[in-house]
Amino acid sequence: MNRLHLNNATGGRLALLTAALIWGSSFIVMKDAVDHLPVFQLLAIRFTLAGLLLAIVFRKRLMQSARSLLSHGAVCGVLLLGGYATQTFGLMTVTPGTNAFLTSVYCVMVPFMAWMFFRKRPTAYNWLAAVMCIGGIGLISLSGDLTVGAGEALTLLSGVFYALHIMALSRFGEKDDPIALTIVQFMMSAALAWMFTLTTERGAAFPALSVWPQLLYLTVFATAVTLVCQSVGQSLTPPSQSAILLSLESVFGALFSVLLGRETLTLPILCGFALVFVSVIVSETQLAFLRRK
Repeated sequence: MNRLHLNNATGGRLALLTAALIWGSSFIVMKDAVDHLPVFQLLAIRFTLAGLLLAIVFRKRLMQSARSLLSHGAVCGVLLLGGYATQTFGLMTVTPGTNAFLTSVYCVMVPFMAWMFFRKRPTAYNWLAAVMCIGGIGLISLSGDLTVGAGEALTLLSGVFYALHIMALSRFGEKDDPIALTIVQFMMSAALAWMFTLTTERGAAFPALSVWPQLLYLTVFATAVTLVCQSVGQSLTPPSQSAILLSLESVFGALFSVLLGRETLTLPILCGFALVFVSVIVSETQLAFLRRK
């Protein structure tokens, strides 16, 4: 029994780490794609294709789910679209680094929300890890002075949506099949995104062929695969630790920028990597190895 629990816990953390890795790689792809498509149309295509793909692959699990899945998926879908939309609109007017940093405030918000909604008091190690993680992400992502304009405000709002989304997944993932929950929330997000596209984005048109490789990557990997990993991972991992692991997308985002020649590896970035890594160790182990006799 203990071995099974350990395997589930390890699998949950690996799933969240995989999601963070893919999301980190998607910052550059998303920045390029939003230059060719309106925001809600881009999100509508992502969620529609990802939802259909998962519905086909996991149709049996979807049909066998409880009735509560519809209401739970609808709530998650609204929060998910809110996070993606505000983050993407913010990405249009701020740099990817600033966007990643401001979005990552959700890893500080999650312990507060877990305390507020679930009465799960965070430990001192959770607080310490969250502060260290934010500091590390700041060293990695920020350059120059941080000013709060419309883009920054929208990106901060996306952090609120993502924190609420993490709370919703943590609660509903205990009752519903996580794969089926992911499919339903995609469908809800897609429906809302298409509604906003048809009512607010008159310049929307069929995407050019040159944009489809980016759309397919964002749909299959950065949407379908990652949200499945997140749903499964959060059903097996406490909210505070989930937030820390998911916040590593900023680290991976900076790393991919360096590897692709879009960012120079500097001493602050190296220090940021170290600080975030230590924050994960603190959150995951609670420094138990230092307290052993």
